[in-house]
Amino acid sequence: MTEQLYRTDAYLRECKARVLGVNERGGIILDRTVFYAAAGGQPGDKGALKIDGGGNCPIATTVYDADKATIVHVAAEGAVLPASGHTVRAVLDWETRRMLMRMHTCLHLLCALVRYPVTGGQVGAQEGRLDFDIEDASAVDKDRLTTDLNALIAANHPVTERWIADAELEANPGLVRTMAVKPPMGTGRVRLVAIGENGAVDLQPCGGTHVKATGEIGRVAVTRIEKKGRLNRRIRVQFANE
Repeated sequence: MTEQLYRTDAYLRECKARVLGVNERGGIILDRTVFYAAAGGQPGDKGALKIDGGGNCPIATTVYDADKATIVHVAAEGAVLPASGHTVRAVLDWETRRMLMRMHTCLHLLCALVRYPVTGGQVGAQEGRLDFDIEDASAVDKDRLTTDLNALIAANHPVTERWIADAELEANPGLVRTMAVKPPMGTGRVRLVAIGENGAVDLQPCGGTHVKATGEIGRVAVTRIEKKGRLNRRIRVQFANE
């Protein structure tokens, strides 16, 4: 299993690592990384591996291997790959990562405002979306959601995390808001992301990366509410001043 340093500090921009191997598709496996592997609607990180002794290997994205534990750094086409045993410095494209952290946290706030089951979602560097099964379409209004989201952001609520046992999550199924994406389980414990004191604003399991306080998100706007089915509504959010 690759040591996932972003789990304990999402603000780490780089780390030293050792190349454990390169798979048959050219994916690079490190013993530790700051690169988030695509999951839960959040894209994999990009950046570069700076190879000791010289050399630069651009990373186009980061994904999980078939075992769902090993993280694979996917090199850009034509890049010179480091060899197994090499020491590298894994350096994030920090500006893109920070945008994703801001948007991912914003989507948690959207969950707090729209108290219906989440059927899908996508985190982007400029725009994010969540899909909800909403019984009463009049329950969501674009302008009102924009106002309420920005109020939660301006309140600068703390964003913290804690870990609970798998069994505790199974005993509290109401913590899970997403119907299509199950929380990362199987290691015996699950990470909860809490917004506000003791999760007063939002509390749910999540393996993604987030900012430390809602004020870091910046102003946003709900741009569209799309009808995707009889009940399903897709709510799109983007940064207002980017």
